[in-house]
Amino acid sequence: MRIIPAIDIIEGKCVRLSKGDYNTKKIYNENPLEVAKNFEAHGIEYLHLVDLDGAKSKHIVNYRILEEIASKTSLKIDFGGGLKSDEDLKIAFESGANQITGGSIAIKDPETFKNWLQKYGSEKIILGADANNEKIAISGWQEESKKELIPFIQKYQQEGVKYVICTDISKDGMLEGPSFELYRRILEETAVTSSAVEKEQQSLHLIASGGISTFKELPKLAEIGCEGTIIGKAIYEGRIQLKELERYIIKSE
Repeated sequence: MRIIPAIDIIEGKCVRLSKGDYNTKKIYNENPLEVAKNFEAHGIEYLHLVDLDGAKSKHIVNYRILEEIASKTSLKIDFGGGLKSDEDLKIAFESGANQITGGSIAIKDPETFKNWLQKYGSEKIILGADANNEKIAISGWQEESKKELIPFIQKYQQEGVKYVICTDISKDGMLEGPSFELYRRILEETAVTSSAVEKEQQSLHLIASGGISTFKELPKLAEIGCEGTIIGKAIYEGRIQLKELERYIIKSE
């Protein structure tokens, strides 16, 4: 299972929110590059970079930070937050993103999201399926849609989506443990049958996000079948040590 630390950006600073509430903002570091380099120094290869200003503004904002981290580390970055147009996507990829995550766009403008999938391919486009009470949340989690989480994922799986980041918003930033049962159900209900393979439907690479609080939770997520896990506040609050993650990565290789 891939270990993917998160850096969330507001006004150029590394922050964390609780349950996506901007009023709970806590600044952990004023230099995101410094944080990224520290991850890299501990053997971490991946980074989940979120432009929270972009999510609020509905267009890419912090692409300079993406560019700086991409050019000064070897981290493979998935970038999300406010990507709404072809131009936003172009800027993200030109700034060094390896993958982008589209959440609200997949609800509000599904044709554009499908076009991105066709143009860039399923290795480059991640579906952001963030939910509250198993209903998809959009616009930086400020709005709840009427879309049910698992059917939403299944629909896009049929469109060729391979990577899905699923955040249970009620768990995010709360350090109370992830939604093991929800991830188990998603993987069971999106399991590819032989007939689906004939239709070129892809098996899902599910990336768990939200609520990770201790190192012991990671092997459980791997056992369920999660392809990756995003870890944020647990690292910043010292609940999970980078040395522990480094050992886990070495052991997994």
